[in-house]
Amino acid sequence: MDLKLKTISRSGIAEAIAKAELYRYLNEPEEAESICRDVLAADAKHMLGLRTLGLAITDQFTGGPADRYGEVEAIFQSLEDPYERLYYSGLLYERRVKAQLRGGRAPHTLLPLLEKALQCFADAEKIRPPGNDDAILRWNRCVRLLQSQPDFVVEEAVSFEAHDSPPK
Repeated sequence: MDLKLKTISRSGIAEAIAKAELYRYLNEPEEAESICRDVLAADAKHMLGLRTLGLAITDQFTGGPADRYGEVEAIFQSLEDPYERLYYSGLLYERRVKAQLRGGRAPHTLLPLLEKALQCFADAEKIRPPGNDDAILRWNRCVRLLQSQPDFVVEEAVSFEAHDSPPK
């Protein structure tokens, strides 16, 4: 048996995207990812296919070293619309923070990532389409995440003078 991947028709892309979104809703991101890869094999610049692929991969984040942050970052940076590049990059950082928190990472080490998410959402808000408050909703979620985790605050470091030395 010849085990080559088959290409879907361009006319089947809309239905395939709908299936990918359904699989994401059913918490089956690997299935959604596979479908998005089929869509992109048929149309490499399909923006909804790219967005959905990036989201399906972030759905699989565990906070471990196998998470594909770089791949998702490249996908979201390839989006043509500047608002979408910012908004989805913010989602990437936010989801990375949440996954790493679930994975046991110390909250204060994740503060720079959360600040990047907030910056992306703030920049996206400035150029958002009329009536689209998604960036504001994500901003608010990040702020609430910060407020819910008192450990996000870094304790002040103790400073030493140049003449200080360890005890003998």
